[in-house]
Amino acid sequence: MTVIDTISTPVPLVDKAEALGAVLARRAQHLDDSDAFAAESFADLKAGGFLEAGVPAELGGGGAGIPELSMMLRTLARHCGSTALALAMHTHQVAIPAWRWRHGVAAVEPLLRRIAVERLVLVSTGGSDWVGGGGEAIPVEGGYRIQARKIFSSASPVGDLMMTMAILKGEDGRPDEVLHFAVPFKSPNVRLEDTWHTLGMRGSGSHDVVIDGHVVPEAGVSMRRRSGEWHPVFQIIATIAIPLIYSVYVGVAEGTRDAAVALARRKPTSHTIDLVGRLDTELMGARLALRGMLDVIAEDAPDAGSVNRVMMGRTLCARHVLAVGDLAMEASGGAAFYRANGVERRFRDLQGARYHPMQAGPQAEYAGRMALGMPVANIY
Repeated sequence: MTVIDTISTPVPLVDKAEALGAVLARRAQHLDDSDAFAAESFADLKAGGFLEAGVPAELGGGGAGIPELSMMLRTLARHCGSTALALAMHTHQVAIPAWRWRHGVAAVEPLLRRIAVERLVLVSTGGSDWVGGGGEAIPVEGGYRIQARKIFSSASPVGDLMMTMAILKGEDGRPDEVLHFAVPFKSPNVRLEDTWHTLGMRGSGSHDVVIDGHVVPEAGVSMRRRSGEWHPVFQIIATIAIPLIYSVYVGVAEGTRDAAVALARRKPTSHTIDLVGRLDTELMGARLALRGMLDVIAEDAPDAGSVNRVMMGRTLCARHVLAVGDLAMEASGGAAFYRANGVERRFRDLQGARYHPMQAGPQAEYAGRMALGMPVANIY
C-alpha cells in the first residue's frame, strides 16, 4: 500500500500534497545523487489525481483553481523540488486550456477530457521555444514534417504528449509563422536523449527530446502565430504559467529555510541569529512576489500589462529565493556543505529560478518600454 492508497478523494488537494510530501522527501536525495528521474514519485502523483487536478470538474477533473494549484506545487516543492518542478510543467499546460475552456474556447475540451480520463502527462517545451518558437515545420502533403530538438523537456521520461511548436518559414515575403501542435511520445520519430546532468533539479527528467521527421497533419495544428512576436494566447500562457512555475521555487525556498534553521539551532550566535532574520525577510519577499503574481491572475484579464506585472513578480521572486539560498548556506555554517543535511541540494535547486523566461534583461526592457509607452510586441 502506498501513501496515496490511504488518501480518500474528499481530502483537499493541498492536504494530499502534504501527505505525499514525506514520501517524496525520503527519495529526494537519492534522485539528486543519481541524476534519476522521479519516476516513482510521478507514479504516486498520477495515482493520487494530481495530474488532472486542474481539469474543470465538469470535464471529469479535480476542478482546482490557480491558487490551489500554486499551493499544491509549493507544498510538494518543500519536500522535493525536482518532482514539483516536473509536475508544474505539466500543470500549467493543463491550467491554460482550462482557463480557455472557462472562457468559451470549446476546442480544448477533448484534450482536457483525455487528461482527466487517461491521466496523460503533458510535456512543455516552452523553456526552449518561448515566444520565438523553435525547430522547423516543413510542408508535406497533408501536413508538416517536424525537425526539432526540444531542451528542458521536464518529465519527458514519462511523457504522453509533447505540447510544442515549430517555425514554418514564410515564402514570397510573408513572415515566419509558429505552428502549435501536440506530438505523441510513442511516435517512432520522437526520441529522448539523456542530457539532463545538471547543477540542480536533477530528478526533473528535463532531457532533450528530438523530433526527427514526425508528420503533424494539418488538422493537428492548434494555432498559428507570427514568430518572435507576442500573441494574445501567449499573453494567457505567460500570465498563468509563470506564477505556477515560481510557486515551486517559493516552496523550495521554504524547505531551504526550514533545513537551515534546524542546523542554526544547534549552536546559535548573534551572527547566525542575524542571518536567520535576514533569511526570513527574503523569504517573505518571495512569498509577497508570488502573491502579487497570483493577484494578477485573479483579475482574469491577460494582456500585455498582465505579462508585465507577472514578469516583474517573477524577477522579484527569483531575486528573493536566490537570496534565501545564499543566506541559508551561511546561517547553517559548515554543516550546509554536507549533502546529508539537505541545504546544499536545495541551494542548487533554487538556481533554476534564474533561467525561466523572461530573464532579468528582457524583463527589465519590457517593463521600461511599458512605462515609457513604447512597443513591447517583440520583447521577450
